[in-house]
Amino acid sequence: RRDVLVLTPWLAPIVWEGTFNRDILNAQYMQKNLVTGVVTFAVKKYWFFIQGFMSSANKYFLAGHQVNFYLFTDSPEQISHLQMAPENHLCVIPVQNHSHWQDISVSRMDIIRRYIRSQFQYEVDYLYYIDIDVQLFEHIGVEIIDTLVATISPWQYTARRDSRSYETRTESQAAIPKGEGDFYYTEGFYGGSVAEVYKLTRACFKGVMEDRENGIEARWHDESHLNRYLLYHKPTRLLSPEYYWDEEL
Repeated sequence: RRDVLVLTPWLAPIVWEGTFNRDILNAQYMQKNLVTGVVTFAVKKYWFFIQGFMSSANKYFLAGHQVNFYLFTDSPEQISHLQMAPENHLCVIPVQNHSHWQDISVSRMDIIRRYIRSQFQYEVDYLYYIDIDVQLFEHIGVEIIDTLVATISPWQYTARRDSRSYETRTESQAAIPKGEGDFYYTEGFYGGSVAEVYKLTRACFKGVMEDRENGIEARWHDESHLNRYLLYHKPTRLLSPEYYWDEEL
């Protein structure tokens, strides 16, 4: 494709529809006998999205390959019986309800980090976080698999660097220095190898807690810390805004 940017300045591919051959990638992936994990959270009123997310992800996310879905929720009783594809597995993990949505957002990184250490590292090779209020309408395949993967925000893909929603206050651990920043990444879809996702979630949670101790909260919470981390730890693959499109656009 010549109509879009397909390579970053540090030579990581940017995946758009039409830039890969899924049949070739599927064949390569099959030979490696890999398992991919998906983490999502349905806390408080977000239990409403479970059915839509799970049914669409079960159908379209790495179809034909083994996927473990890890659903963290404070309402496990709300989950009706979900019919999963034979190669997919759903693990429902009860999680504590927090009073403020920012606390839920912040604790996600810590929960993922802790479960990587205690469970996920023994069960999956790659791990992706996806927001529960997402629905998949097309296949998302093994073209997303790489060491450290980030998704470009559809809202800020065309924004100039100085108008992106970075945290700019230098007292925050999430601060992006003026004139820096490659892309603006959404916190709603990221992942990679288990080891790299562990490093990312550990660093972001550490930054959040240091900010808290200093009485500051980053502009977009853990998304701000994610963008800071990815500025200094470049993703090895980027997903285009197509992978996290907002129908309002």
